[in-house]
Amino acid sequence: MTERQFHTDYLSLSGLLYRIAFYLLESEADAEDAVQELYLRLWKNRSQLDEVRLPKAYSIRMLKNLCLDRIRAAQHLTFTETLPEEPSVRQQDDALDQKQRLDKVLEAVKALPERQREILLLRTVEGLSYEEISRRIGMSPLTLRVLLSRARSTLKSKV
Repeated sequence: MTERQFHTDYLSLSGLLYRIAFYLLESEADAEDAVQELYLRLWKNRSQLDEVRLPKAYSIRMLKNLCLDRIRAAQHLTFTETLPEEPSVRQQDDALDQKQRLDKVLEAVKALPERQREILLLRTVEGLSYEEISRRIGMSPLTLRVLLSRARSTLKSKV
């Protein structure tokens, strides 16, 4: 794999990979370290990357595994001799409320019209700009903004 192809196929994913690592590790520094470690591993094995058909999926899977390894290592290091306290009734109620709210949001997203759902996910989950979404689905940025606004309004009214 050439350096140019590596830049095109893998380095262009850095923003998405950082957001995924941050979501999993909940730390900016740890997320940056995980993405950097991923790129080091990819670069060291670049001769084998020509065989990869889906660079984005491959990178995300590798990053997820790296993050999970970091989480396991951190849990192992923070092991204590005492057992954790039982969660209080209030904590259990809060967790249940959060799960129910998340379920409502997911159901509301599923109920959106297909285009609105697609635009909402591209913008919020993948973090794409209006111009990138516009190129991807062939719609003007103004129309995208209107559909995104409608989707958000629908979600607010249902949740």
